[in-house]
Amino acid sequence: MTTWTEDSVATELLACEAERRDRTKFTDEWPELDVAAGYRIQSETLRRRLDRGEKITGVKLGLTSVAKQQRMGVDTPLVAWLTDAMALETGQPVPQHALIHPRVEPEIVFVMRDRLVAPGVTAEQALAAVGTVRAGAEVIDSRYRDFKFTAADVVADNASSGAYVLGGVEREPGMDLVGESVEVLVDGEVVHKATGADVLGNPAEALALAVNDLATRGLAIEPGWVVLTGGMSDAVYATPGSTVVCRFSTLGEVALDCGSPE
Repeated sequence: MTTWTEDSVATELLACEAERRDRTKFTDEWPELDVAAGYRIQSETLRRRLDRGEKITGVKLGLTSVAKQQRMGVDTPLVAWLTDAMALETGQPVPQHALIHPRVEPEIVFVMRDRLVAPGVTAEQALAAVGTVRAGAEVIDSRYRDFKFTAADVVADNASSGAYVLGGVEREPGMDLVGESVEVLVDGEVVHKATGADVLGNPAEALALAVNDLATRGLAIEPGWVVLTGGMSDAVYATPGSTVVCRFSTLGEVALDCGSPE
């Protein structure tokens, strides 16, 4: 059995991503791996991404809805990183050639106007730093087989980061975030419905959670960053050949061509 360290786990996770290879969760072989170590591993993988030329574009939250927590068996929201290598342009298909088993979920997204620094930031204070609100779809892609992991495993894996795309409609942060609704359609059939209330009761709470969590590591949320507040509903598989549409009540829609099989 391999003796894992934080450095070797970071190496293995990035190798799995590059090779489109999944694996069993590390806690099967390293039961002592905890969430704090998971965040240190996440920081190391980010450092290596930046060293190879990627740029931070924002942060993402994971498992902020009950639906996602129940499916994944993890009851703690997570914070992770977005880089420019993960950003998709409108109309760009899901990059099946670069992902293992992608799934799509709808997100309410904040684009930051001001620097947001914690600790002790409330949802109201967090929202005051937001420039605009947009629809989004995140393409999650776990490096763990069958998306089976503990909180520590998934934190280390940058909260199942894959890709993301933003909608074209921009709204003011004073909009009804709680009541904003979304339908997720796969090939024209509605498979999930949710509202902003499904994201910690209010997506602004997710933003506050993110910045307060980052503050424990001496970090802040910077102007211009995007913040994906977490899947509003359960995710759907990005099956090659299919189309997933996240249709919001006032934020417009985000359509994703799931691409061709490799």
